[in-house]
Amino acid sequence: MVPEAEFTSYYGRPVVKAPPWGEDVPAYLFLGGLAGGSALLAAGAQFTRRPTLRRNARLGAITAIGLGSVALVRDLGRPERFLNMLRTVKVTSPMSIGSWILAAFGAGAGVTTALELDRMTGRRFPLGPLRRVLPFVDGAAGVWTALFAPPLAAYTAVLLADTAVPTWNAARDELPFLFVGSAALSAGGLAMITTPLAETGPARTFAVAGAVTKVAASEVMKHRMDPTVAQTLHHGGAGKMLRASEILTVVGGLGALLAGRHRAIAVGSGLALLASSALTRFGIFEAGIHSAKDPKYTIVPQKRRLAARRAAGITDDSITTAG
Repeated sequence: MVPEAEFTSYYGRPVVKAPPWGEDVPAYLFLGGLAGGSALLAAGAQFTRRPTLRRNARLGAITAIGLGSVALVRDLGRPERFLNMLRTVKVTSPMSIGSWILAAFGAGAGVTTALELDRMTGRRFPLGPLRRVLPFVDGAAGVWTALFAPPLAAYTAVLLADTAVPTWNAARDELPFLFVGSAALSAGGLAMITTPLAETGPARTFAVAGAVTKVAASEVMKHRMDPTVAQTLHHGGAGKMLRASEILTVVGGLGALLAGRHRAIAVGSGLALLASSALTRFGIFEAGIHSAKDPKYTIVPQKRRLAARRAAGITDDSITTAG
């Protein structure tokens, strides 16, 4: 009998090269989602005449995208590398399209933030000659930012899935929904912390919708993934973070439903939702890095797919041979 093959590779090197990304990347994944969700919530507050929620969501969006941009540039090493990505538009590249989404979103968020700061300072913010123009574009800038909010929250999932990293690629169908849901619950959570109860109704609804979307996408993802690759979502540091995220999502979502009259519950729920979103992004990131380092997560699913094709009678294409 031939013994079971051990999963090794030439000179002990991984089959798939893990991306050379540090902790700044998952931080950007979280902050970009928070910024996108906050901008969408701000647009809703703008149209429903909730000025405090609008202001806080706009300030949350610009703070998150600012910190996220810092994390992104830190990982790139030199700021000009980001500017170089704006020299062309490549529709087949999630990174190229994502760079333009980030730039367009940041421009709109900058305009709305300047207007909010001007209101907060009693029209003493140093806008100079722009003071006569910006008030007329307030509504349009809010809509502009909101249009780029969902792509900002989702494109990083496409960016991860468009790699050969086993976990990320196996989750390519569900990962955008998971990230969008995570963005919504984090934005709703931040607004619940910063905004009085009288105006947090839309934020709580947004948070609950995000929690439901995240939980549903996570469960579908786990069931549809190859069982070997799915192990990376349950083991090690990634497994601990994702389990904690699931608990915090449920706790925060239930708290959002009950926080209508209790400020303390609203704040506690908001903190739980923010932590849940951050742990989701860091957990997914860690699971992907781990899957790239172990040949098992590349070879076993390939063998399983090959056996399925042969069982289906497919033996004459470039993937399957009649062995």
